[in-house]
Amino acid sequence: MKNVAVLLAGGSGKRMGTSLPKQFLKIADKPIIQHSIEAFEFHPNIDEICIVINADYHEEINDLIANNKYRKVKYVLSGGKERSDSSLAAIKAYEREQNVYLIFHDAVRPFVSKRIISDVINALEAGKSVAVAIPTTDTIFSLNQDETIESVPNRNLLRRAQTPQAFSYKTIKKAYDIAMNDSNFVATDDCGVVLKYLPNEAIHIVEGEESNIKITFEQDLLQGAQIADKK
Repeated sequence: MKNVAVLLAGGSGKRMGTSLPKQFLKIADKPIIQHSIEAFEFHPNIDEICIVINADYHEEINDLIANNKYRKVKYVLSGGKERSDSSLAAIKAYEREQNVYLIFHDAVRPFVSKRIISDVINALEAGKSVAVAIPTTDTIFSLNQDETIESVPNRNLLRRAQTPQAFSYKTIKKAYDIAMNDSNFVATDDCGVVLKYLPNEAIHIVEGEESNIKITFEQDLLQGAQIADKK
């Protein structure tokens, strides 16, 4: 089985308030997406990288790949409006080569560690579907439609989701095939698709790290710079 990292980079950067997609903003003198590419490029157990990005930025990403001579990037694909469109683009790209694990990762999580990637791969090789998450330290309120507290879930059973999320090709393909035939399908992350449409497929948790942050808002750039300084 081949290990394929799918970097989801279709974001527009609207929440960041910049004209440039956030994956091209720099942390420690490198575009955010470059950090993410290198996390998988330099991991010995990753065989290929597939990047899914807005069609308007193919030139920029291809220049980045060429200038840095990344050898594992096999595909640069165009994403869609929703995250699920980007996942589907990667699934379609590998439909003729199904003996693969697809390891979906947010391109704007630039500090995913070698340990996390290794643990994900080990879980995949043990036949598991995988999500990465960390415990929540805050109490979480579940609200009703009136936006008043309905319940207080046991936080010992709650986790904050990160990425990668990883599946065998056959598992994620089957889940999306069913989803695409559901007229009420609502775009969500890949774990949500598997959980809803393959309810008997257990998704196992790999422990994440606090440094595996997602760059979403401007203040995240400062936190990212601090993390980069410690590496």
